[in-house]
Amino acid sequence: MGGLFDSGDMYLSFISIFYICKTMFDLLQYKIAENIEITKEEFDFCKTLFLPKKLRKRQYLLQEGDVCKYTAFVEKGILRSYTIDNKGAEHILQFALEGSWMADLYSYLTNEPSLFNIDALEDCELLLITKSSWDVLLEKIPAFERYFRILIQKNLIATQRRLMGSLSETAEEKYIKLIKTYPDCVQRVPQHMIASYLGITRETLSRVRHEMAWRK
Repeated sequence: MGGLFDSGDMYLSFISIFYICKTMFDLLQYKIAENIEITKEEFDFCKTLFLPKKLRKRQYLLQEGDVCKYTAFVEKGILRSYTIDNKGAEHILQFALEGSWMADLYSYLTNEPSLFNIDALEDCELLLITKSSWDVLLEKIPAFERYFRILIQKNLIATQRRLMGSLSETAEEKYIKLIKTYPDCVQRVPQHMIASYLGITRETLSRVRHEMAWRK
């Protein structure tokens, strides 16, 4: 859920992140240090390859049919990726909260048009890196090869588990898993979008929430 390159590590609430990371790039440095060790000089070089970007709520980072030019690290806010079917219905693929990465990796790596959209659910502060800068980063600091490999592996595992869950879990089991893994998401994302992400109807989610509240 956390994004295309979700760290997959222990959940950090927005409040705890605020106290840990008070300036731009602090959260990126914190998340990198969870997986690899790099020197201060290497991180200073890393920072020169990123473009800070503020995105307003509902503003697009990527639209279907465009080439994905950036991979985004979320310093603040929430991004979502989604498709729109021929009936106009949205199908949400992922959310990316603070500390997560998001991109259309296929489009980013191949320069082919994207099949989905990425926009901001809240005002966002992002760190963007182009494909050419990404290549430079991997060439100059080989430890980042391991960093991104770890993130991609974790994302693959999370995607497989989500697929299996979509086939075997009840609506309530899906919702409980979401609450346990990303409690902040439930508070910050509209319920109809959570329903879309879980692959259930808004009415089903409302019923699940009502039944869970009644049992407390």
